[in-house]
Amino acid sequence: MATGLFTEFGLILIIASFMSLLMRLLRQPLIIGHILTGLVVGPLVLNVLHSGEIFKFFGEIGIAFLLFTVGLSLNPRILKDYGKVALISGIGQVVITSLTGLGILLLLGFSLVSSVYISIALAFSSTIIILKLISDKGDLEKLYAKIAIGFLLVQDLIAIVLLFSIPIISVKSGSLGDLTLLLGRAVGFAIMVFLFSRYVLVRLHASFERSPEFLFLASAAWGLGIALIFRKIGMSIEAGALIAGVALSLLPSREEIHSKFIPIRDFFIVIFFVVLGAEIVLGDWQTFLFPAILLSLMVLILNPVIMMMILGVMGYRRKTSLQTGFTVAQISEFSLILVALGVSLGHVTNEELSMVTLIGIITIFGSSYLVLYSDWWYRILRPYIKIFERKQPIERPEENKSYDFVLIGGSRIGSDFIDMFRNNGGNLLVVDHDPEVVSWLETERIDYELGDAGDIDFLDSLKLKTAKLVVSTVPDFDVNLLILEMSLTEGRGPTVMAVAHSISNALGLYEAGASYVILPHFLGGKYASDIALQFVKAARDVSEIRAEHVHELEHRARRGHEHPVVERYR
Repeated sequence: MATGLFTEFGLILIIASFMSLLMRLLRQPLIIGHILTGLVVGPLVLNVLHSGEIFKFFGEIGIAFLLFTVGLSLNPRILKDYGKVALISGIGQVVITSLTGLGILLLLGFSLVSSVYISIALAFSSTIIILKLISDKGDLEKLYAKIAIGFLLVQDLIAIVLLFSIPIISVKSGSLGDLTLLLGRAVGFAIMVFLFSRYVLVRLHASFERSPEFLFLASAAWGLGIALIFRKIGMSIEAGALIAGVALSLLPSREEIHSKFIPIRDFFIVIFFVVLGAEIVLGDWQTFLFPAILLSLMVLILNPVIMMMILGVMGYRRKTSLQTGFTVAQISEFSLILVALGVSLGHVTNEELSMVTLIGIITIFGSSYLVLYSDWWYRILRPYIKIFERKQPIERPEENKSYDFVLIGGSRIGSDFIDMFRNNGGNLLVVDHDPEVVSWLETERIDYELGDAGDIDFLDSLKLKTAKLVVSTVPDFDVNLLILEMSLTEGRGPTVMAVAHSISNALGLYEAGASYVILPHFLGGKYASDIALQFVKAARDVSEIRAEHVHELEHRARRGHEHPVVERYR
């Protein structure tokens, strides 16, 4: 048994590596390579994957770690900041897509009951796949990503409610009271998790972080433990892992925890997508090929349009709406589970389940290209999607005011530039999309604009060419190139400073016309070495520098850039 499992595992890794290399050479998303690996090792081709349950277990670990790391990147305030748009867009898209799909399916000759199941299934998008794509793209901190995470969680909640309520309604094996009790337990336990993290884990954090190994082990135990408890009370491990991660986002070492989990997360999530590909069963696909293609086009095209309409009405700009819309251009694993439930209850046929499976393959492949290359798609579609944008979107600045200084990105090192600008006079505009930063800017009465720095229309409305100095603390190379393009005309314009995290990117920004490129890692090392030199040459009291640093950290903590925990280290 052990030898056979080792052989299967080795073959999967070898084939997955070759498939990933092929995807890199073809400049295709790696997630497609993982699914293709599953098709190759599964029953459709080689049929070498026999220890299915073990690999499913590995896949579940990957899901848990993926949602856990996403939670670490969030903040409990996201429920307040994006709750409204998440509810409206999540529920609105599910309702409109379901009604549209129901009409199409009835016209194609499907029965009413089957049409209801399939149309609802086509309305759900995969949280796991989209979070993986957004994470690979490095867009987790962007506005559209935060909106997408919000409404995807709303959709998952709707799907879970349906999965519990349909058997109750159809076979009357329980009551709606049981469902209400289940959801009540889940909400109550989530509140307990946040309270425990806020008042207990934060106090224990100092002892955890002294040992990197213990910090990793304790974090893994917390994430998987909460996910396990959620499964035990009848909810999904995805919900439990995400809540566990959000709860740990209160800790000051959340970035260190996040970095430790990235390799193990990526390893296990590969197994999940391989298993997903291996479980694809098409059956007699020729009989339902045309409906599958038609319904796939509905998911790939109509779902993004529906989301763009909803977000456009709510006041978001067309790029944000388009990128958010692309995240609903595929169906979810919940879609297959829902239709499979219909098969078990005798409401849906096996052929119809196979059709939904084919729709899943087509839409997962198609949406991967839409999400990963959304910036390219926006440049192509930009002139044609203006109808989805209000005349005065909420991300739009005042057109009649120009600024001497424009700071793009107000958190972290951006706060130092804010202090400098305020101390040296001149009117300042801060551009950010983080509600925490915006809240602090409102308190300090600093002019700001909410928007995505990667949106060419938004940058154009900022009138960067009229500024004296433009500073971008955004580390995204392509975004900084766009900022330079919108700031300079034939090499003339304001002084432009930008941030880069590699020497090659810094040289590229200099070539594009940047006045100065900030490399935080190099500056940090230079600053630390200068302080060390002061200790050696001037014998300066170490406690004086330490006190100044603690004071600065507390000042930043009051601004919301970090949690005020430095008191414990005095």
